[in-house]
Amino acid sequence: MEMNMDFKRKLPIPSETKKMLLRSIFAGESSKLALIIGPCSADNEDSVMDYISRLVPVQDKVRNELLIVPRIYTNKPRTTGEGYKGLVHQPDPESGPDLFKGIISTRELHIRALSETGFVCADELLYPETYKYLDDLLGYVAIGARSVEDQQHRFTASAIACPVGMKNPTSGDLSVMMNAIHAAQREQDFIYRGWEGHSHGNHFAHAILRGYVNRQGVLHPNYNYETLVYLAGLYSKAKLYNPGVIIDCNHSNSGKNPFEQPRIMKDVMLSCSYNSDVKKLVKGFMVESYIEDGRQPVNGGVYGKSITDACLGWEKTERMIYEIAEML
Repeated sequence: MEMNMDFKRKLPIPSETKKMLLRSIFAGESSKLALIIGPCSADNEDSVMDYISRLVPVQDKVRNELLIVPRIYTNKPRTTGEGYKGLVHQPDPESGPDLFKGIISTRELHIRALSETGFVCADELLYPETYKYLDDLLGYVAIGARSVEDQQHRFTASAIACPVGMKNPTSGDLSVMMNAIHAAQREQDFIYRGWEGHSHGNHFAHAILRGYVNRQGVLHPNYNYETLVYLAGLYSKAKLYNPGVIIDCNHSNSGKNPFEQPRIMKDVMLSCSYNSDVKKLVKGFMVESYIEDGRQPVNGGVYGKSITDACLGWEKTERMIYEIAEML
């Protein structure tokens, strides 16, 4: 059933200045780095807004070095189809998940973040069909490791007006990621929500390195210097627009240990200082961070603590942001 879109008229005007600044980072026109940071999943509106509000004074202090883009991840991929699926699967005590209410809740949370803090935020494009409910709000979109091979995700990304990051797949095959970027940067004709659509291509589609899992199930990082040099070479051969990469500091890069994220950021910064091509390629970082360290069960009840992947707590996060800004 198609949603009535009249409620869009109630929105504040998004911060086009910040959207333009984010695009300028990926275009190589700004020396700032993007910091896409926040909870693994936006499970609770109050604690998510509490977290994002704490970023406001931090952004002011690092405004010359970093552009903070809060994560509001409202739908979560589930490998087995079980577990917490995100705010878009809004629970109803009587009837179970109500996706209609979930989409409205998702939009209202993004509106609150924009109107109360001025941040344009990031979300993951798990369901391409729902992008139209957020297209006027989002400043950044990520395509997950399990979605990056899907043609509908790639073609939808080609029609998105903001930077879109393509994660390397869980297998680690960088050619899959590069093919996704190529498809997203080109004009495409495709079916979207029952309509024939035409896109002009998204020249700000780029790579996200998040590590991978080998055939034996062992986690392997790919933020290292050698991989960044190799990726720069792949970009050079591919002749793509605006070569760039965001380093996802958690997931397989950290071995799912969120406390490794500050070290990983500093390691990448050292790689940038050593090689000018790597420095041009690295556009920023993605960090999973919340109010409390670690994770808890879905019904754990601890305010501001992740119910999906473990996150870095606020005190460690704030210290990390200032340390990285000093390195710039």
